[in-house]
Amino acid sequence: MSDKIAIIGLGYVGLPLAHAFSFKYKVVGFDIAKWRIEELNRCKDRTLELSSEQLSEALQNGMLFTDDIEHIKDCNIYIVTVPTPIDKHKNPDLTPLIKASETIGKLLKKDDIVIYESTVFPGATEEVCVPVLEKFSTLKFNKDFYCGYSPERINPGDKEHTVTKILKVTSGSTPKIAKKVDELYKSVITAGTHLASSIKVAEAAKVIENAQRDINIAFVNELALIFEKLNIDTLEVLKAAGTKWNFLPFKPGLVGGHCIGVDPYYLTYKSKEVGYHPEVILSGRRINDSMGQEVVQRVVKLMIHKGHTIKDAKVLILGITFKENCPDIRNSRVIDVVREFEEFSCKVDVYDPWADSSEVEREYGFELLTDIRQSYDAIVLAVAHKEFESLDLDRYKNPNTVVFDIKGLLPKDKADARL
Repeated sequence: MSDKIAIIGLGYVGLPLAHAFSFKYKVVGFDIAKWRIEELNRCKDRTLELSSEQLSEALQNGMLFTDDIEHIKDCNIYIVTVPTPIDKHKNPDLTPLIKASETIGKLLKKDDIVIYESTVFPGATEEVCVPVLEKFSTLKFNKDFYCGYSPERINPGDKEHTVTKILKVTSGSTPKIAKKVDELYKSVITAGTHLASSIKVAEAAKVIENAQRDINIAFVNELALIFEKLNIDTLEVLKAAGTKWNFLPFKPGLVGGHCIGVDPYYLTYKSKEVGYHPEVILSGRRINDSMGQEVVQRVVKLMIHKGHTIKDAKVLILGITFKENCPDIRNSRVIDVVREFEEFSCKVDVYDPWADSSEVEREYGFELLTDIRQSYDAIVLAVAHKEFESLDLDRYKNPNTVVFDIKGLLPKDKADARL
């Protein structure tokens, strides 16, 4: 096929997408991180989304990994998969998106198409990105160049629902371009596509997907807070309620990651901008953001009941990634548990066989344990990694150790409490 595609951003979203396209198109994977390009060219992916064999396969297909914009100037389709985080005030941080748009704008040619996959608020593509593209290219939108939006649906660590097996929403800035974008994705997405009526509709669809999950988890988190006071096991209640055919199977827990804990703020930001103060969405966010503190307060109470002195107590936290069996530490709310224990002057160790210790130190300021060598006054199972299912916690307990199971992974008789 004649199209040449540049994938801008080679993280959890961009890399698997580039691999999928490489079987049918000429593809250039671009990232500003030189170390990332060097690793990929050595067939190493620290996100573990692609194996060494898959990377080798992509390179054999002719895919190029580069941090040199000269290598993407002859592409005619640019797909942007950079992160869209929030700042310390929980407002959208569009800096990576704007920088990527500036880079592309300098290269744009007549009839090129720029497709965004990054999560944004409805209207961001046309209101924020297009003006940047026009400014740096001096070309006119929908006359000289065009845009599309196809929200990412990558689930980090999921080897079953991979990029080609998840139905893709597509859209374009004109009917003709919308069809072109849809056909482009349809050529590699075996699960099929859904062509949205506009870019704004596609943007809105993406941002509510995770807001919906966030609210549902907030509901069961609130149930956990209530049932703890009623001395009822939340997981047993959910198991009983789950026998009804239409009961949704959500569990309480820490809500982090690059999507669920972030995307709702993009929607609420835009909502407040147009004069509506969202209540349900923000209420759910407040509940979910408070769960780390709730866990630690419950653990500390149990420790006191068992006769522990809290100051200088030794605490082991199992897991730092935002979800199980995945190395992704972005926006992990396990850090809330760590910081809250530190507020109580506890000595905290964190063990996670999936996370990169240097990345954790860079992001959160502490080193991970390489192995567990002592006993602890409290053990908190924060992430349900498969390795923890067979971990013999008795080796790391003293007679009064408190075991708190956030994820409900352990047999009930092996934990003093769980959410």
